[in-house]
Amino acid sequence: MKNVVLCPNEKRDKGLKVTDEVKRLLEGLCASPTVCPLDELSGEVLKGAEAVVTFGGDGTILHAARAASQYSVPILGVNLGNKGFMAELEKDGLDLIAKMVAGEYAIEKRMMLDVSVSRNGETVFSDCALNDVTVGGMARVISISVFGDGRRMLDFSGDGIIFATPTGSTAYSLSAGGPLVEPDGECILVTPICPHALWAKAYVLNASRVVTAEIGELKRKIAYVSTDGSEPLRLESGDKITVSRSERAVRLIRLSDKSFYERVSEKLGERR
Repeated sequence: MKNVVLCPNEKRDKGLKVTDEVKRLLEGLCASPTVCPLDELSGEVLKGAEAVVTFGGDGTILHAARAASQYSVPILGVNLGNKGFMAELEKDGLDLIAKMVAGEYAIEKRMMLDVSVSRNGETVFSDCALNDVTVGGMARVISISVFGDGRRMLDFSGDGIIFATPTGSTAYSLSAGGPLVEPDGECILVTPICPHALWAKAYVLNASRVVTAEIGELKRKIAYVSTDGSEPLRLESGDKITVSRSERAVRLIRLSDKSFYERVSEKLGERR
């Protein structure tokens, strides 16, 4: 592996100190690294790239995944944030990048979700998510009806609902009471957020399902939809949010044989 794009989140890697360290390491291994700030990552940069190395937290990986997944370029995450659940390396393990250059790595494929919002029969928004699609109210309870392949699943009032991938099962969905799912699994999680109903529980659906949430009468309430924590779109009464498995997928580089269970224990298991 020679052509590597180094993609720093400049808010996390102050002065690009860690990025420069990895750049020198790769050059010493006869690789050809290119530094591209996170906000400038594009198809032009990714053409011909064999890997993207991100420097930041999980949010940095989520941002880079939007572009990298379009060109099937694998991502290696270096954690400079807090949990860094998707990242493979910490700052004290940068020397392991030599294994990537030597081809001593595995690829973990992660499914993504396509999301669209229709309003009066017209599509007003579409996007792709690696972690989750969140539909939420703004400090007020909203009414939501959920359908799986056109069949009614749930009707409830609450703070909102999360549609998550297995990768996203360790993120917002987990905090809302959703289950942990092995990240290379294939399913769609449907997790109500603070539902005002005893029967509104989380669902784990086959990845082939097409799930739709219909927003009830909002009146003066505010509701939104957001993909992977990106800029939210304000919703209107009657809007329909449709979520389905995407043809795109994210490929993550793994350099160790650490299991999912070990990662969960390491990142989420500590008590404070």
